[in-house]
Amino acid sequence: MDHDQVLLLFDRQMRRDVPPDHAGMRVERVARVVRQSGGPDDWNGIMWSDLDASNADAAIAEQVRHYRALGVEFEWKTFAHDTPADLGERLLRAGFTAEDPESLMIAEVSELSTVVECAEDIRLVDATDEAGIRLAVEVHEAAFGTSGERLRGQLLDRLAHNPGSFVMTLALVGDRPVGAGRIEFTPGTDFAGLWGGGIVAEFRGRGLYRALVAHRARLAATHEVRHLQVDAMPTSRPILQRLGFKRLSTTTPYVRRF
Repeated sequence: MDHDQVLLLFDRQMRRDVPPDHAGMRVERVARVVRQSGGPDDWNGIMWSDLDASNADAAIAEQVRHYRALGVEFEWKTFAHDTPADLGERLLRAGFTAEDPESLMIAEVSELSTVVECAEDIRLVDATDEAGIRLAVEVHEAAFGTSGERLRGQLLDRLAHNPGSFVMTLALVGDRPVGAGRIEFTPGTDFAGLWGGGIVAEFRGRGLYRALVAHRARLAATHEVRHLQVDAMPTSRPILQRLGFKRLSTTTPYVRRF
């Protein structure tokens, strides 16, 4: 995999030219910035920018005005290779809060294992309804210790308006959800994203995360996706590296609240 070429392709397909999450959202390309806007429960934010020292502050101020008028908080999703080099510092001065950085990990689907190995008492099931989403949110709250209410709303909205855009996979012990992760597809691109991979604490260390990745890699191959992308936390990055993912950049969310 040519890292530089894949990163250029990712920037173009998944940031600059990406379609909206669903029909109720709008993606706008204004003043060298690509932004997505929707309601308070949607993901609102800046997906791509091409700025320099002469125009960055004005562009930041314009986006703040835009989302303030909508009455929604928003995220400026930066990457380490974005310009200007001090974009993060400029966002902090404009009232943004930096969240934890994550590693942009990408792999060729053809080079990933699709062999799913689970303990005998664990089964993987693809969730296709509201009940499955509810179980996935239970895992999110147990695994990450944060509220999953907003995530639930976003997933139910996707289920209602664009059900083919993602697949949620649950790891079950009996009827109890102990792990979950989803794959999101973006038609017309070479990429699919892996999101929300979480395992309940007492079931970690049993290969569940690896099994969820292999299962979703199989789904990606079925959809003829070329690359899988993950925004990886420090806990999952070593596992993904062992599975064949490469670190191409770092992404840091900057959030502006009103």
